[in-house]
Amino acid sequence: MNFYSDDKLTPLEAKEQAQRLAFAPVSFQTAQALRKLGILSALTNYQERGASAAELALDTGVSEYGVAVLLDMALSIGLVTWQAPNYQLTKLGHFVDHDAMTIANIDFVADICYQGMDKLTESIQQAKPVGLQYLGDWETLYPGLSQLTEQQKNSWFNFDHYYSDRSFGTLLEKVFATPTTSLCDIGANTGKWTLQCCQHDSQVQVTMVDLPPQLQVALENMVTHGFQQRVQAQACDLLNPQNALPEGKDVYWMSQFLDCFSKEQIVSILTRVTQAMRPDSRVYILELFPDCQPYESASHALNATSLYFTAIANGNSRFYMSHEFLPLIEQAGLTIVSQTDNIGLGHTLIECHKA
Repeated sequence: MNFYSDDKLTPLEAKEQAQRLAFAPVSFQTAQALRKLGILSALTNYQERGASAAELALDTGVSEYGVAVLLDMALSIGLVTWQAPNYQLTKLGHFVDHDAMTIANIDFVADICYQGMDKLTESIQQAKPVGLQYLGDWETLYPGLSQLTEQQKNSWFNFDHYYSDRSFGTLLEKVFATPTTSLCDIGANTGKWTLQCCQHDSQVQVTMVDLPPQLQVALENMVTHGFQQRVQAQACDLLNPQNALPEGKDVYWMSQFLDCFSKEQIVSILTRVTQAMRPDSRVYILELFPDCQPYESASHALNATSLYFTAIANGNSRFYMSHEFLPLIEQAGLTIVSQTDNIGLGHTLIECHKA
């Protein structure tokens, strides 16, 4: 990760950036308002000519004042340009309104993170997710996922699935390159990976492990797709070190799961995986590492999402740097056989065997 090794800004540039940082929440809410009110969408229809505030007010039903004050701020953050009397949508404005990745990120920040991040300082000081109070009264977010509002659930799952779903094709080929008849999906969530495995291989038997509310949703998904005969569920709170995992599976799978835990908890979970394995079992860990990303924007997004874990999800986990994470695997009695970076949208797949 060479993105952050030098201070490249001049003093004037640094001061300019500092002002942008000071007003960053305003910029974010401006983009949100322009999306929700349909102003960016309406502006798209005018293509290169652009449109005046008066025209856009007629198109959207928003007051001319509202259109103009939002679009003038949009000028400052690069969403539109101005050639009197019209505003024109920029490439950045197009991505904010139409790009699936950008929309998943914005909705996640707006519906899950925005209020709670106000409690980031307290969360650091108290080592617990103080910002979670805005979503519900739970010690961590995970038991409460099924109790979020529909909008919040959609934003959380769309964010989570957007990145993992785009890795499935490559991952299935790698996992099933070796004959696999049994698989343990640890942290199964809604069962998306389990479903992919059952669709990919007509014989594989899968055991999903997660908290009861998540497993209820996952099992309903299995019934919907007709895989209930090949899928079992084991409710398990892996924060309890006494809780064991299903034994003797060909494959133990964890996708974007271990980043939900502290280093000590990761070692505890992986140790129990090691204890459950046969000598020839394989472990696959799919994670996102900021220091393994090819683009700075990806590292930026992961470092920001780490603070969601801090203030909202659990208070003690993050997207780890690979040099922090890999030694935890070995501490748990596993040997890393291979590491494949840049799968899908920046995932790393780690294959492990018993040491």
